[in-house]
Amino acid sequence: MPQAINVNTQKKALVLGAGGFIGSHLVRRLKRDGFWVRGADLKYPEFSETEADDFVIGDLREFDLCRNVLDCRFDEIYQLAADMGGAGYIFTGENDAEIMHNSATINLNILEAARRRNSRNIFYSSSACMYPAYNQEDPANPKTSEDSAYPAAPDSEYGWEKLFSERLYMAYARNHGFTVSVARYHNIFGPEGTWQGGREKAPAALCRKIALADKEIEVWGDGQQTRSFLSIDECIEGTVRLTRSSFPGPVNIGSEEMVTINQLAGMIIKISGKQLAVRNIPGPTGVRGRNSHNRLLREKLNWEPEQKLAVGLEKTYRWIESQVHRNARG
Repeated sequence: MPQAINVNTQKKALVLGAGGFIGSHLVRRLKRDGFWVRGADLKYPEFSETEADDFVIGDLREFDLCRNVLDCRFDEIYQLAADMGGAGYIFTGENDAEIMHNSATINLNILEAARRRNSRNIFYSSSACMYPAYNQEDPANPKTSEDSAYPAAPDSEYGWEKLFSERLYMAYARNHGFTVSVARYHNIFGPEGTWQGGREKAPAALCRKIALADKEIEVWGDGQQTRSFLSIDECIEGTVRLTRSSFPGPVNIGSEEMVTINQLAGMIIKISGKQLAVRNIPGPTGVRGRNSHNRLLREKLNWEPEQKLAVGLEKTYRWIESQVHRNARG
């Protein structure tokens, strides 16, 4: 059961998915901002102790658990919990039913529990995967402005669920007086993210491969597919700014520094100091091109990410390299 909250505490925040990569970093930020923080997830953070004042282990697909977690009115709720992963998990088609069912059930439960508790200031983490595949066929000129979402045609069931849930949150805002903030995240990466096991994303997967390699690494596809990647610190800053603004979104939170996947691999190889070849092999790749479009972000929040990709990759590679060596010693 959740722990009782000190009634004298002025600000309370709830982070759903607090055992995950983004969620655990967000808990730290909220603690620095002076919040009493409750986290909830299926698991504790994998790589460090949670800084949450209270942490509830449980399955958010169960409504009774959501009702127990939302046992008071929170000033801010951050809904990050989802069934997700990298290309090897999302784009094979083997996990589609679970992805859609699990994530949709969580969102339905959380919104209804929040409505019953009159706790109505909520952030939802959507994804750039909800953008139409037909606008992302040219790797040099992808279109991901927020107004390009329709006619809808995401390239995965993960993207379709994200689009449905965006509309769900906006419907609760219209019909039940919620203050909702929706961000479309673009490829968040950094230390303490999943780096092995099949759900890791491209930067972490490449860092792991390069840390382990002696001669070459394998990259799925022809390597000419493009993406932009946003460091976890910038992601958290954008998330908090959006939640505390008067703008509901949806809005992109991502970097406009677009690279090919082969270029990404080359950047990490350079950081590693190794001499490695890149061998492109068949594998799931998603859309041909994707890059954050930040005009609306700049206009509404008077802010955008500034950190160069190489800076975030340096931190991430060193952390994953240390994890690889630690596992080898273990």
